[in-house]
Amino acid sequence: MRYQRSSALFAEAKKYIPGGVNSPVRAFQAVGGEPIFIKEAKGAYLYDEDGNRYIDYIASWGPLILGHAHQPVLDAVIEKAKKGTSFGIPTEIETELAKLAVSMVPNIDKIRFVNSGTEACMSAVRLARGYTGKDKIIKFAGCYHGHSDSFLIQAGSGAVTFGSPNSPGVTQGTAQDTLLADYNDLEGVKTLIAANKDEIAAIILEPVAGNMGCIIPTNEFIKGLRELCTKEGILLLFDEVMTGFRLGKGGAQEALNIDADIVMFGKVIGGGLPVGAFAARAEIMGHLAPEGPVYQAGTLSGNPLAMSAGLAMLTELNTKPETFTSLADKTAFLQKGIEEVLTEKGITHQINRFGSMISVHFCDEPVVDFKSSTRGNNDTFKKYFHGMLDQGIYLPPSAFESYFLNDAISYADLERTIEAVGKVF
Repeated sequence: MRYQRSSALFAEAKKYIPGGVNSPVRAFQAVGGEPIFIKEAKGAYLYDEDGNRYIDYIASWGPLILGHAHQPVLDAVIEKAKKGTSFGIPTEIETELAKLAVSMVPNIDKIRFVNSGTEACMSAVRLARGYTGKDKIIKFAGCYHGHSDSFLIQAGSGAVTFGSPNSPGVTQGTAQDTLLADYNDLEGVKTLIAANKDEIAAIILEPVAGNMGCIIPTNEFIKGLRELCTKEGILLLFDEVMTGFRLGKGGAQEALNIDADIVMFGKVIGGGLPVGAFAARAEIMGHLAPEGPVYQAGTLSGNPLAMSAGLAMLTELNTKPETFTSLADKTAFLQKGIEEVLTEKGITHQINRFGSMISVHFCDEPVVDFKSSTRGNNDTFKKYFHGMLDQGIYLPPSAFESYFLNDAISYADLERTIEAVGKVF
């Protein structure tokens, strides 16, 4: 049996871990079957507990932009670990990484490190509320900002009605402070703002979405949000947990030429270790404790191992900006190859791509928001996912997730992937 040991490990995990996993998408519920368990990884490849090798197209959901077990990152972590793993006291390397990040990203003066993207987004919203003195936020259906209560909201019955919790444990009171809009629908945002005049602290979004597939903002939409926020005294929050240091040195702000007011980071900034961060102009960041009244803290924030991994990763990206061009070129090559195969096979599809993010949707109309992303043929996607897995290609086990390429992937790997698509169909 190809996945015999993984199957046994999953059965054992379910006895002690809810659903057998520590993050729901890993359970394969969206695609059926059982998850594979990874033993090790190197460069572009994953190796499971049964000895199977896979070309990896998630890169730990984005952070391993230079490939698994990248030597400069490993060396940095190993050397730092020899001097201690955690202190809960300031270290020089926190400032080193902060200084480098601020130098790479436009429109930020100061940054604070936390331990996850969820924590970064939660803290950024609190800061926005404290800075503006307003309570409500606007988020977009299909954009994921972690599992903080404010973000687990489903749509109300109309454009200006309150949303409701979509997870037990989230209160109706919390839901009433979160307004839900459709991605790429500027008029819907205007309607919400007009109906909640002077009550909205922030608009938060993934500037290039990755949690409903890769969804690209229209120029009118993203520029319109910036203009609306400036006009109405609302802070524009970019969740760049996925896009930060992936779409370019300056992330989505640089790629889209749009300045956000607060930017949240994760993934690449930690070099594969658990790190999040949020950043803004000094005026806004000055509202954070201990300088200001908005409280945020974390015992393990700025952990020296995580800081060393992040510093090694960002240093290499900063000194080798051609990495971003290389990644974009490889992703474009993959897109062209898959499109040609699917067209030849008569498979209805749409492919979205921005930089090194890409997603394949089995539907016949453009995918521009969450509603259109749900119209894909899920049966076809399941066949595609498991067929590719059997061919040694690891894709996101959900039709609503972007692929994330890493630069260790070779053109031979890409050609093998395109060939595998043909075999699956």
